[in-house]
Amino acid sequence: MGTRRYLVSKILQALLTLLFVLAFNFFLFRGIGDPATQLLRGHSGISAESVRQLQRELGLDLPLGQQFAHYLKETLTGHLGYSYFYNLPVSTVIAERIWPTILLVGLSTLASTIIGIWIGIAQGWRRGSGFDQGMLGFTLFTYSMPEFWFGLIMIMLFAVGIGPFPAIFPTGGYSTTGADYTGLAHAIDVLNHMALPFFVLTVAYLGEYSLIMRSSLLETLGEDFITTARAKGLRENKVLYGHAVPNALLPTMTVTILSFGFVLSGVITIELVFNWPGLGLLTATSVDQRDYPVLQGLFLLFSASVIIANLVADLLYSYLDPRVRAA
Repeated sequence: MGTRRYLVSKILQALLTLLFVLAFNFFLFRGIGDPATQLLRGHSGISAESVRQLQRELGLDLPLGQQFAHYLKETLTGHLGYSYFYNLPVSTVIAERIWPTILLVGLSTLASTIIGIWIGIAQGWRRGSGFDQGMLGFTLFTYSMPEFWFGLIMIMLFAVGIGPFPAIFPTGGYSTTGADYTGLAHAIDVLNHMALPFFVLTVAYLGEYSLIMRSSLLETLGEDFITTARAKGLRENKVLYGHAVPNALLPTMTVTILSFGFVLSGVITIELVFNWPGLGLLTATSVDQRDYPVLQGLFLLFSASVIIANLVADLLYSYLDPRVRAA
């Protein structure tokens, strides 16, 4: 009963949070001004009657309560509105950008998680060594550096070329413009374009996982059960991978799951620097074009992915650590 009550409470919390996001999403974009007026800003010669006609077409002449009820109905049925800039349904515009973001940000997040956790384990187990001190400085540097700055440096070094060093990778984009590649050739072309942004994101993210894993492992190594395991005569590798690491992974696991929840939000700065056609670049373009229906859809998608990831983290953490449910 305790487990069931815990699960139900977490699911209800997620649903209530999502409902709040829906309401906030609706009122946020109306709080910045009339959407029709914002859309027509910068266009000269627009009459007041044309503005009123656009308001009627968008349903903005209805009372606010009716607009919100209509918004909820449309959102729950999968209709996120119509893009002003792309002249397409918002769901179609977003769907076309999801895969590039998942491919780039998802794979880089996975790679940085694996590498960062391995580095953190090696640091924590060899605390105070030259390796630990060197990697600590490296991960602190990568964790604090601006991603767009590192991306520009990589473009200068490997996509533009400096002095005798020739350009190796493309400067940006998803694939070669005008090249009608298919099958394996297309996959290789995409991977070639993805190499630099993937490397930048992987290096930029691994510091977070390394620092958390190192701190968690050092704390775990000071626990009584580690002293008991060593007193029983267990080998050091058994103490590390059989007792210390599984317990130290719990905090890192939570951060990892939450990070995957942020995958769909993309990385705006990196996608802008490398012109990667994902959700991050779509967000920047929609802000620039004042395409508020697309921004509404993106905000809802990003929020829902984080809420779901947080729910998964809570449920998984409670399964791995029963003390959470007991609390």
